[in-house]
Amino acid sequence: MGFLNKFFGKTTDKETIQMSNVKLAIIYYSTSGTNYQLAQWAAEAGKQAGAEVKIFKVQELAPQSVIEGNPAWKAHVEATKDIPVATPDDIVWADAIIFSTPTRFGNVASQIKQFLDTTGGIWFQGKTVNKVVSAMTSAQNAHGGQEQTILQLYTTMYHWGAIVVAPGYTDPSLFAAGGNPYGTSVAVDQNNQIVGDKQAYQAAVAHQTKRVITVAEWVKKGIQ
Repeated sequence: MGFLNKFFGKTTDKETIQMSNVKLAIIYYSTSGTNYQLAQWAAEAGKQAGAEVKIFKVQELAPQSVIEGNPAWKAHVEATKDIPVATPDDIVWADAIIFSTPTRFGNVASQIKQFLDTTGGIWFQGKTVNKVVSAMTSAQNAHGGQEQTILQLYTTMYHWGAIVVAPGYTDPSLFAAGGNPYGTSVAVDQNNQIVGDKQAYQAAVAHQTKRVITVAEWVKKGIQ
C-alpha cells in the first residue's frame, strides 16, 4: 500500500491531517446541477483535508424568460439561490481555486468566461500569481469536448501566472472515472443524470481536490 501511495502520489492519513490553513475557493457554473454536484464533492473533500472551503457560483447571464422555460434549470436556480456569486475578491482571498464548468462547444460556459474577464484588475496588480488551480467539467456525451474545455480554461490560468495542478494519472481513482488527466469530467444523460458510477467520479474529484490542497500547502509554506 505504501508503494502504491508513493507511486500514485497519494496522500497518507498523516499527510492529510497536516494539510491546513489552505483557503480553497470552488467556483462553478451549472444549469441543471451537474457541476454544482462536482463542486459539492470537491468541497466535502477539501474540508476533510483541513482546508477552509468556500463555494461560489458565477453570475447568471441567461434571460429569466429562458430559465423559466426550462423546468430543470429553473429548479436548480431556485435551489442554489443562497450560494454567493463569485467576485475577483474571492480569487484574491483564495490560495487555491477549483473551477467546474459545463462544456460549451469545447469551451467554457459563457458565464465562466465573463467572470474570468472581470479579473483583469487583480491580474494587473499581480494578485493572481501563484494561485494553485484545477478544473472539472461535464458534457452530454463521453466525447463532447471535456478535455478541450479544461485546457481552454487553463490557458487563462497561464496568463494569470497561476500554478495549474492537473490530476494526471496520480491515483487509481482517475482510471475508474474515465482517465481524463486534465481534470475530472463526466457525461450526463437526457435527464441530467451523471452516466456511470457516481462513486468513482466522487473519488476522482476527492483525489483531485486533495492534490490541489497538497500543492497549495507546499506553495504557501514556500512563500512564507
